[in-house]
Amino acid sequence: MPDFIDHASSNEAKFTEMAIASQRKRSVQTGQKESAKECHECGDEIPELRRIKVAGCQYCVSCQQLAEKGLI
Repeated sequence: MPDFIDHASSNEAKFTEMAIASQRKRSVQTGQKESAKECHECGDEIPELRRIKVAGCQYCVSCQQLAEKGLI
């Protein structure tokens, strides 16, 4: 029999999925670029979680930090 923790975990997963879907929809509606799968600077793979959380990202974290400092 599921307990309180199971229900909470299930609800959290549903809310996360809904938030991701909502963000993707907003990205399409605003014409925002789709996140790149590989960094435009170094070519490393951009992790899926970053692509979801930072819609339209084109750089890996390391290269993004360099870009923000004006180094690339």
